[in-house]
Amino acid sequence: MKEMIKKLVEAWGPSGYEHHMRELIKEEVKGLYDEMTIDPMGSLICRVGTKTDSNLRVMVAAHMDEIGLMVSHIDRNGFLRFTNIGGLIPSTLNGNRVRFENGVIGTIAVENMWSKLYELPKLDGFYIDVSEGLNGDSGNKNAPIQVGDPAGFYRTCEERGNRLVAKSMDDRIGCAVAIEAMRKLKQLGSKHEVYFAFTVQEEVGLRGARPAAHGINPDLGIALDVTSTGDTVKGDHMAVALGKGAAIKVRDAGMIVPPAVKNLMVDTAEKHEIPYQLEILNGGSTDAMAIQTAQSGVPSGCISIPCRYVHTVNETVDMVDVQASVDLLAAMLSNPIEGVKPV
Repeated sequence: MKEMIKKLVEAWGPSGYEHHMRELIKEEVKGLYDEMTIDPMGSLICRVGTKTDSNLRVMVAAHMDEIGLMVSHIDRNGFLRFTNIGGLIPSTLNGNRVRFENGVIGTIAVENMWSKLYELPKLDGFYIDVSEGLNGDSGNKNAPIQVGDPAGFYRTCEERGNRLVAKSMDDRIGCAVAIEAMRKLKQLGSKHEVYFAFTVQEEVGLRGARPAAHGINPDLGIALDVTSTGDTVKGDHMAVALGKGAAIKVRDAGMIVPPAVKNLMVDTAEKHEIPYQLEILNGGSTDAMAIQTAQSGVPSGCISIPCRYVHTVNETVDMVDVQASVDLLAAMLSNPIEGVKPV
């Protein structure tokens, strides 16, 4: 599983440009589905099982995209100015590297760096250096990049004990959980018709999950995504920590999970002795919000993977939590589900 995670988190794929990720996932899920489709937005959807009168149609969503940036113009000195794709944090940008789709590596820098040691500009105070400096050039000759070209952050995945550190754990780790759950269902068998949706453009407004949900029309929605933790110095005030198990969402800034859905996850975890913790996230939401409000409404919840340093190039997860998330999802889908619809 770690080898697959490394492959996914190191892949290039900012929001709106998930095609490389889609091809990687297509290779990983070969032989694990009954039907595969790609919807008009670009989400990859794999059906496992068949709908009957006695089971549910379940949508499981994990988003393929990552935060990134896009070149807005090239200034008179040849440096690239950029805008955000998703939630960039200015304090993490200076000195970081980005990679464009054609393989060009750029370095992000801040104007007047030594006079800005204790303050941060907005994005228009940063630039990207892609100068080549060939043939004695002073440094203004640039690698082939144009206005409108997107870039993702460039960093390898590292292993530190039971922890993995990488860019784009958000939400490639959710994709990995979905793929591993598909592998388990291949052995256990699914009691439901399950649509594993690897969605697009979550980081720019949950844009892929809602149309996917409209097309699937599920009875139950489950998102797989990362969540913050409360176990760092003066970190978020929340009861989630690395290594304590899958985080079962109760509420976030975009949704309240129906008690029946939350209780289903808790009861399943306790029955199968899967470590879990309860999550209340005060900022941000997931594809579950988009699924919940699709069609005439869908009971929806989220299995969250605890993650330190979200939206940086060092997002950190613990394999205990990753495995617990796989086990919880597979246990839910391989057993009957009752009582999640309002009565």
